[in-house]
Amino acid sequence: MDNLLRINHSSQPVVGRFAPSPTGPLHFGTLLAALGSYLLAKASGGSWLLRIEDLDPPRVVAGAAEDIIRLMEQLGFEWDGVVLYQSQRYERYLQVLEQLRNQGRVFDCCCSRREILASAPHAGEEAPVYPGTCRNGIRRDRVERSVRLRVSNESIVFQDGIFGTQQQNLEAEVGDFILHRADGLFAYQLAVVVDDIDTGVTQVVRGADLLSSTPRQIYLYNCLNAAVPEYFHLPLAIGDNGKKLSKRHGQIGSVTRENGVTMLWRALEFLGQSPPNGLLCLSAGELLRWGVENFHPDLIPKRNSRISFSES
Repeated sequence: MDNLLRINHSSQPVVGRFAPSPTGPLHFGTLLAALGSYLLAKASGGSWLLRIEDLDPPRVVAGAAEDIIRLMEQLGFEWDGVVLYQSQRYERYLQVLEQLRNQGRVFDCCCSRREILASAPHAGEEAPVYPGTCRNGIRRDRVERSVRLRVSNESIVFQDGIFGTQQQNLEAEVGDFILHRADGLFAYQLAVVVDDIDTGVTQVVRGADLLSSTPRQIYLYNCLNAAVPEYFHLPLAIGDNGKKLSKRHGQIGSVTRENGVTMLWRALEFLGQSPPNGLLCLSAGELLRWGVENFHPDLIPKRNSRISFSES
């Protein structure tokens, strides 16, 4: 029987965060993450941090981070402390990677994606399960391409604040996963965990599309002997094409200063908070304060929902 790793929640003060990627303007899906994390943290009397996840330079749009920050201010969001930028934390990620290497928890890998596709035992959560080819050393005449975290045959079990009990066996469903990519960039899984540890985050609120990556992050927390935060994964807004609403939809669902009140109202409605129509005459800041004062997390839906902006 697998060894089960479970989270023991504590009563420590809530520290939430919002961590957008500056790959384009703020859109409704990102606003849901901002609003959900803000409401959960502030309604608990906790603090709320802002982090810019500009870890992947090729995907970063020039000026997008500044535009997102400015719009967040205009919508009435107030964060604690300074804004953290992942692009300024390379040395910290390298330090943690070396710590894991000294512990024997990581190994160099020379496998290309094509090779993994050809030899993977079966499809995993997001990609083919890594077959462990380089676990015992890189093959002769090959050079390292990436650095992977060595996983074990354990089931990670955690209680999501919205979707309930979740379980995943990393060895069977994911395999040893990448922390440092072949292109020299650090993987999201390492950066997000290190950032949350360093800033004392105790509550992670984000979209349900990241639910399957949570066990990897919990495993990494355990490798670093760090306290695991509570997780809340919000339902996704689905576009007219049946897919998650995102920046790829272009201007559909874009949030601006002009439509900010309407978008905040619709986000509160999407999260099950039933805001009265009369609130649409308030300012964005007043609407946000209403959300904090009247927030009921148990009303957040447990399923993704289609949303249309054809009449917005």
